[in-house]
Parts: sequence; C-alpha cells; structure tokens
Amino acid sequence: MGTFKIEGGHRLSGEITPQGAKNEALQILCAVLLTPEEVTINNIPDIVDVNKLISLLEDLGVKIQKKGKGSYAFRADDINIDYLQSDQFKEDGRGLRGSIMLVGPLLARFGKGYIPKPGGDKIGRRRLDTHFEGFINLGATFRYNREEHFYGVEAKKLKGTYMLLDEASVTGTANIVMAAVLAEGKTTIYNAACEPYLQQLCKMLNRMGAKISGVGSNLLEIEGVNSLGGTEHRMLPDMIEIGSWIGLAAMTKSELTIKSVSWNDLGQIPNVFQKLGIQIERRGDDIYVPEHKDGYQIQNYIDGSILTIADAPWPGMTPDLLSIILVVATQARGELLIHQKMFESRLFFVDKLIDMGAKIILCDPHRATVIGHDFKSTLKATTMVSPDIRAGVSLLIAALSAKGTSTIHNIEQIDRGYEDIDNRLRAIGAKIVRL
Repeated sequence: MGTFKIEGGHRLSGEITPQGAKNEALQILCAVLLTPEEVTINNIPDIVDVNKLISLLEDLGVKIQKKGKGSYAFRADDINIDYLQSDQFKEDGRGLRGSIMLVGPLLARFGKGYIPKPGGDKIGRRRLDTHFEGFINLGATFRYNREEHFYGVEAKKLKGTYMLLDEASVTGTANIVMAAVLAEGKTTIYNAACEPYLQQLCKMLNRMGAKISGVGSNLLEIEGVNSLGGTEHRMLPDMIEIGSWIGLAAMTKSELTIKSVSWNDLGQIPNVFQKLGIQIERRGDDIYVPEHKDGYQIQNYIDGSILTIADAPWPGMTPDLLSIILVVATQARGELLIHQKMFESRLFFVDKLIDMGAKIILCDPHRATVIGHDFKSTLKATTMVSPDIRAGVSLLIAALSAKGTSTIHNIEQIDRGYEDIDNRLRAIGAKIVRL
C-alpha cells in the first residue's frame, strides 16, 4: 500500500495543466471496438484505470500503437471474442468499473457482449439496470450467472426503438448509444445524459459515420448505419481535476493558473466556486486564481438561509466535485450544506476531516453541514487512509493546507484518477513525498 507524506502550510504558485478527462477516456476507448479501421486518440491520461482498460482492449485483440505522450492508435480488426468467456477476462474486467462500456460496442458489432460485475470506488450502489434495459429494448437477450456474477447480452441483429431511460446515466447512455449506432432503423433515447464527455463521444461517432442528432440535449435520435470508419479524436481536459486545483489554490491561499481548461465545457463549476467566495478570472482558455489573503466568504441565499450545494445530472453540478467543495468550505467564512444525492457512501470520509479539526456535522449518508473556520484555526496534520479517488484528493488538499506533516495511505486510489499527481504538485511548490 503506497503512502504520501505531506508537509502542509506552504503557499503554492505557478501553472498546472489538467490531464485528459478520465470519464471521457473510458467511453472513447471502448468506442474503438465499433470499427476495424484505425482510430487515433490524443490527450489520454496516464492513470491506472485508463491503462487497465487499454490492457483489456489489447487482450481482446485490439492492435495498439503508442504515438507519443497521451497519444495512441487503435485498430480492432481481429477481435478474439472467445476471450470474453475466459477466466482471465472475468478477473481483469471485475477490477474496473469502466469495463461495463465494452458491452455496447461488442454487442453492436459482434452480436454478443459479456462482463463480470465491475468493481471500482466504494462510494455506494451504482446499478447497471439502465445499461441492460437499453440493450434489451434494442432486441438483445439478457443472461446472468449468479454464481460467477457474470452478465451477458446477445443478439443476431439489434433493432432501433424508442426508449425512456429511468435515469440519466452517463455510462448507461454512452453504452446504449454505442450499441444503437449499428442497429437497424432509428433509435430515440429520451432522458439521455448530456454531459460534455457524452457529447464528445457522439461527435466522435458522427465523424466515424454514425448519424446521431440532438447532441447536447436529453433527446438523442440515432439512425443506424451498416458500418463505421476510423477517425482522430482529442479528449477534453478533466473538469474534476480543474475543480480540484481551484479548491487547492483557495485552501492554501495560493496564486495559481490552470492552463487550457476548455471553459465552455465547465458548466456550473466556476459558478459554484464563486458562491463559496473564491475569485476566479478567465484569461483566454485559462483559469487564474489569485491569492486569497483575506480568505473567502460563502454566499447565503437572498433570504439569508444557508447555501446548499447539491449534485445533479448535467448541466447541474457534478457529484465528483462535492468532496472538494466540502473540504474548501472548512476554511471559508460562513456555513454550507452539502447534499450528495447520487451516492450514499461518498461523504463517509468526513470523519478524517473532523479528526483534523474541521467543523462538520454529518446529518445522514447524503448530507453534511460545514461550519467554516475562516482560517482562524488551521486544520491539523494527521494520518489517513484514502477510501476512493475523489475523497483521496480531497484529503490531500486538506493535508496541503494543514499545519504539520500528514500521512495518506492507500494512495493507489488517487493514482487511479490523477496522473503523476505528486510530481505535478511539487512543480508548484508542494512538499509531498511518495513512499
């Protein structure tokens, strides 16, 4: 189990460039299975979860050529479908949540797709019903081996249909879209997710020859085509990392520039940080965060009541940043209610912040009230274990702002989502050592 040792209380300065978006990568990489032609993808983050998926594709028979940092060419012209039934796949696929998105393109192109029950973060229940109900609506037959927790769908030919999704699942929508692009006839998906990463997938598929309209809305219409061709694609910067660096700058009273953020794809993120009193300046396509010498003050609602920040499907606030928002609020002036609606275990890391001296009331599994210190009392260093990717980075930000030297164990969780994070933080002045 890896460990970070962090000496907190230091001001940071300089520029930091966000990695490619992890959540986009997991969709885009699976889409290379839809064509036998070459697909080149740029700005792929070098992180554990993405590298695991690339290895899975290679084991499936995809030819992969590294062209440069973050740039790969993929050619899925000789896929070994039998690998899907192997013990090795059942083991490898189980360790990666994103492996579920292999099913849609495999079903569309080869008539069958299988997956072991995926693992991933321990942040609460994330069901797969939306994925498989979508495949069934397209005409697939579903089967489930309870003893091995192994899912499968099969179809001689998928047929387009109308479907109303029971939830605006991002991965569910992506999976169904990848299945529907090669289906016979027209597919209409209502209550579709419309996150920028899903929009990126649809734009890429359209360049490959798909016919998807309504991109960016919650009503997608897909005219099935017989085949798709190759393309080149560049992934967006990771909006969760961008939000993390905004929070880091505020908590450490640091002056930071976050480079090439793709402002138009950030949605509510800048607004939410501004509601916490954090100054954010747009400089071209960069975010400049000045040194907050006098701290920052949380806005109340116009009637004076306590501000609530809650997650919601896009264009609402992404759930992946609520843990960062919570940490940042611990040093604000004022109070804040965090309402994590989507996952019931994601706030359970707050006990570690309370140990550091934060004033937080965990109301229930979904809500926490934060009373800010206004920097009059700094957080205290402690020893912690990272429970998941986002909580791990939130604890890292807390440690960088704290007085003394903190230790974070199980940093493999952080490495799953953040590329070379310790070296990049050291480059802007952080005192962090990997053990």
